[in-house]
Amino acid sequence: MIVDYILRRLGLLFFMILMLSVFTFSLAYLFPGDPLSNLSGVPSSNFAQHSELEDKYLYNSNYFMQYIAFLGRIFQGDWGLSFASGGSVFSHIFDLLPATLELSLYALIVSIVVGVPAGILGSGYHKRWPDKLINSTTMVGYSIPVFWLALLLIMIFSLKLGWFPMSGRMGLLYEIPASTGFILIDIALAGFPYKGMAFVDALRHLTLPTIVLAMYPTTVLVRFTRESMLKIMDQNFIKTARAKGLNRRQLIMHHALRNALLPVIKQIGLQFSTLITLAMITEVIFSWPGIGRWLIDSIYQRDFPAIQGGLMAVSLFVILATIIAELTYTLFDPLSRNQAHGKV
Repeated sequence: MIVDYILRRLGLLFFMILMLSVFTFSLAYLFPGDPLSNLSGVPSSNFAQHSELEDKYLYNSNYFMQYIAFLGRIFQGDWGLSFASGGSVFSHIFDLLPATLELSLYALIVSIVVGVPAGILGSGYHKRWPDKLINSTTMVGYSIPVFWLALLLIMIFSLKLGWFPMSGRMGLLYEIPASTGFILIDIALAGFPYKGMAFVDALRHLTLPTIVLAMYPTTVLVRFTRESMLKIMDQNFIKTARAKGLNRRQLIMHHALRNALLPVIKQIGLQFSTLITLAMITEVIFSWPGIGRWLIDSIYQRDFPAIQGGLMAVSLFVILATIIAELTYTLFDPLSRNQAHGKV
């Protein structure tokens, strides 16, 4: 049964990736200018070069053959050249994606560490002052726009107090070799004597962007965990355990928590895909050298091959994160597989 479920989800993944590739291929014809230049990133400067590109991209063939050739280039890593830099779009994405993943991953960790315990605490003190305080704080955090919160934190903690830097990923005093693309891991792998100072400097640069990016998923996890806990606490087996004399802590830790966290696991995966999209705004404000900032700059520069590649990479990662979250949730909760088959 679980094999059939996984195969169906993989089939859905294949279909979504196929539709994404069709949309990305269509952008070359929807953008202004020559579709051949939009696909290759090479302006048609002379007749010989233009003829060579026509042969490579099957430009004189029908759209289906052009699409098949497009898929072949995607799997080969030939995503065209950037109008702005002249470099490979795939190389840019490969170099910039770890910075975005790192920021999103740290924001997700902060969201889990803060959001899940806060939701549990709010459900344990339902309709009492801790629950009301958590709900009020969550509502405020949920309502604050990301860009406004980022500018507010920069004004207070960077410009006024000077505690944290306002932009960048690392201070100019340190030159860290990019081994993995994750700055903290690269510092740990680097062999220079000022590793501790560089690590602290990287954490200071990470602090404000991580807080800003973690605000929205934290509020979502708080509310989702609280509602899930309250729903479980109202079940008959919890009432039976309470009648046997178990206190509030025993009810939550030994009975309610393991059941309430199952839906939260799926929500955590969905929030990670949300973080990838929210990271674009955060990266622009904090000058974080990730794929989101690069994609926004490409839109301003009308760099059509970079826009195509960036949208495809971000969308593909969001799709993969969503499918993986759903599969993980299904592995932990067999009941969801029965519901997926139309059974209860």
